[in-house]
Amino acid sequence: MTDATQTPDLGTYGIWRGAAGLKPDLGAAIEKLGFGTIWIGGSPHADLQVAEKLLDATEHITVATGIVNVWSSPAAEVAESYHRLEAKHPGRFLLGIGIGHPEATGDYSKPYATLVSYLDELDAAQVPESRRVLAALGPKVLKLSADRAAGAHPYLTTPEHTAEARSILGPSKILAPEHKVVLETDPDKARAIGRPAVANPYLHLRNYTTNLERLGFAPDEIANDGNDRVIDALVAYGTARSIADRLREHVAAGADHVAIQALPADGDPIATYEALAPELFH
Repeated sequence: MTDATQTPDLGTYGIWRGAAGLKPDLGAAIEKLGFGTIWIGGSPHADLQVAEKLLDATEHITVATGIVNVWSSPAAEVAESYHRLEAKHPGRFLLGIGIGHPEATGDYSKPYATLVSYLDELDAAQVPESRRVLAALGPKVLKLSADRAAGAHPYLTTPEHTAEARSILGPSKILAPEHKVVLETDPDKARAIGRPAVANPYLHLRNYTTNLERLGFAPDEIANDGNDRVIDALVAYGTARSIADRLREHVAAGADHVAIQALPADGDPIATYEALAPELFH
């Protein structure tokens, strides 16, 4: 019997992909390649049907949300969905939740208080802290991740941020950053693929631009879809081996797990996953 107080095993490397691109057969292929977690990107609906279909199609891989948006997905409904998944697939689902972006939400008043209230509702509905992580960039929400969740799932960050996040979270909490990758050795071609995925919308959202400025990027570097230094920091490109080395920098900086977002030129990520798996797991 699965211990509900135990956090699911994420493995060291997983796959982050938008919900629309996560068909069950792709989930099965990701599991066979050896990745530990499938992160459902975007803002999956509170019914968590995408997660359920992925869990149904796989045998042991962890499925996580990256992230459920607290403004658009009521806590009571999310809790009900969590318990449905836990009953059907014990110990394999991790609930990632987050506050989203002020630019995308009509009423964004008191975001921190809203997140705390949402966690209170999950507590009342008996969703364990060990089964949830928070989207966290700044120190305040990283501290909340340590106090009220199993850990943090930062998005659009660097190994330098990972080191800072680990110092705030402490040694025992999960730290699972996302990092984008492009399997392309030509820097100009790689940046041409990576830049749109970074710039639109993230370099126009103040949660992310503020975090990048904290990391030492100047506003004029972030402007105009990001200069090459910004893109190179946020998108790992090159051979599979060089990309794997970049992802390991997060682990060396304190990450327990890295969620890999492949940005293939043709839109099909499987070749990137297949190329990375031998470098990461053997």
